Amino acid sequence: MINLSQSRRQFLKKSSVASLMVFLPTAAIQAQDRKVNRIGLQLYSLRNEMASDFDGTLQKVADLGYTEMQFAGYHGRSPEQVKKILDQLGLESPAAHVSLELIKEDLDNQIDIAQKIGQKYLVVPSIPADERTLSHYEKHAETLNMAGEKCKDAGLTIAYHNHSFEFETQNNETGYEYLLSLTDTSLVSFELDLYWAINANVDPISIFKKNPGRFPMVHVKDRNTEGQMVDVGRGVIDFSEIFSHSETAGIQHYFVEHDYPDDGINSIAYSYETVSNINF
Repeated sequence: MINLSQSRRQFLKKSSVASLMVFLPTAAIQAQDRKVNRIGLQLYSLRNEMASDFDGTLQKVADLGYTEMQFAGYHGRSPEQVKKILDQLGLESPAAHVSLELIKEDLDNQIDIAQKIGQKYLVVPSIPADERTLSHYEKHAETLNMAGEKCKDAGLTIAYHNHSFEFETQNNETGYEYLLSLTDTSLVSFELDLYWAINANVDPISIFKKNPGRFPMVHVKDRNTEGQMVDVGRGVIDFSEIFSHSETAGIQHYFVEHDYPDDGINSIAYSYETVSNINF
């Protein structure tokens, strides 16, 4: 005689196990199957190539599969000329690096350039070597906040890009901590350069967790065991682990960069292949 209640319990148990087998692996797979679907490039990596053949270099970059350009100068081209070639190649430029001096002295014009090209971020790439005390960082924070208000009114956002020096300790503080704490979260964003942060023995993930949502951009640069900058994939940085915290950080744009590649095009081609195959 069949025990109906026992059979029902067995059926429900088997159904629950089946459900877990269906849904849990799928969720796990999804968590590991995310990829960077729009890979960007900081064109400083190809500054020599851009200077000698602006349009042709962008064509090569587009042919490799890059879709987002972060400019570091326009090599004499007008915003209209830049926008035209980007449109022809199916590229976009979400951001540009603009010197602190230009932010202070030429902000209205830089905003106008960005709007014509279709950019959303003006990124300060660095600060002068003689302006890196904590009192200087306080003034830089004021500058970023003031520029942030103007940018916000224009539909843009000001951001700051780091090197390693910002993480040097001064009176138990660092310049980077100062900038993060003294800038208005609604006005100023940050572009974390992963190489330079790790080079300073700082964990990018800890920065993301302490300052969630403040990092819409990252520079994807690799580092070997000797500390040298190398093509992405030739070093030891665990980008998969870092990218798995993209939602916490607020990352929307991933810009490959190599400051001093031996062969610019070959370097960015190798890095593109690596980044396009990162699961996180």
